[in-house]
Amino acid sequence: MDALAKAAADQNDTDINNTTPGVSDSQDNANDQVRSLQRKVEKTVMPLDLKQMLLDRVTRLDLIKKGSGFMSPAYITEYEGIATYINWTTALPWEKESEDILDLVKAKQVLDKNHFGIENIKSAILEFLATIILNKKRKNGHTMSHAPILFLVGLAGTGKTTLAVSIAEALGRQFARIPFGGMSDSRVIRGQSRAYSDAEPGSIIKNLVKSGTRNPVILLDELDRVTEAARGDIMGTLLELLDPGQNKAFTDHYIDYPVNLSNVLFISTGNNTTNISTAVLDRMQILQMPSYSDEEKIAIARGYLFSRIRDEVGLTETELTIDELLWPQIIRPLGYDSGIRSLDRIVAGICRKAARAIVEGSVTSVHLTSDNLKQFLPSW
Repeated sequence: MDALAKAAADQNDTDINNTTPGVSDSQDNANDQVRSLQRKVEKTVMPLDLKQMLLDRVTRLDLIKKGSGFMSPAYITEYEGIATYINWTTALPWEKESEDILDLVKAKQVLDKNHFGIENIKSAILEFLATIILNKKRKNGHTMSHAPILFLVGLAGTGKTTLAVSIAEALGRQFARIPFGGMSDSRVIRGQSRAYSDAEPGSIIKNLVKSGTRNPVILLDELDRVTEAARGDIMGTLLELLDPGQNKAFTDHYIDYPVNLSNVLFISTGNNTTNISTAVLDRMQILQMPSYSDEEKIAIARGYLFSRIRDEVGLTETELTIDELLWPQIIRPLGYDSGIRSLDRIVAGICRKAARAIVEGSVTSVHLTSDNLKQFLPSW
């Protein structure tokens, strides 16, 4: 017996000495990985059938680890796939909503603060918001009203995107933007199936995760600028997104499980309606954005743009002043422009030139007059 005991002890010493350093630690890490995925699924609020499916996948992952080993290609591949999928599905706000601000007076204040003029457009938006507010109050906030989806149509620089941001601010919701300009594949919206190595969710799911709520304002920007080859496919996807009867169960190809988008407030923009299908237009309320008159541009430049840009550049009120009579010349150095983007760039150019002059020490302040205006206008 002593000899057998001694032989067993010698064998144990040999096993210990031959143990590969770090293998036990790696195996513990693999066990921790599986347990971590399981805990993440268990604590997330999500549909029960989806949760059970994910737990089954985690169980399968554990079986692969035990059968093939935690260093096997089968386990590594399976782990990478299921871990990424679980990270996306558990990050989705299945039930989380932001609390809407149901105050039309505040909404008007936000619109007036961010936008000068365009009273007809602001009035239509307030009617749109009133529909949402009334339905939310009457239904105790449990059901999202199916207010018409706004489609803001107008030339570049007329304020379409900033209006969408103002609507989100007025409601107290998160804001997300999906650019459609140049989009050539509906998978950008709907995602790529997990059967492919480059699989990932589409922009709808990504923006829901980024927003952290299931009721953000999502701007579908420049719908008229998708590529000709993909227009039919993209318009078909938009039909599902914008139809209240269908978007309750929107299926992203990567998530592969119905996601309720009925609480999302979609707003669309475009320069025109020419390249948008009739079926999609039928699901939206078109608001035609007007061009700005010279008087409106002067008021916007003097009352909004100048003070904002001057502060952004780092100038004080006394370091840069502009004669009132100069504004008509400032707003039209290049002729007519329907929007205010060019005006924004002009004012920014003036402020930067003044900042440079002050930093270089040639002056301590700049006062624009008819004598020196040309020195500060951008040289295009």
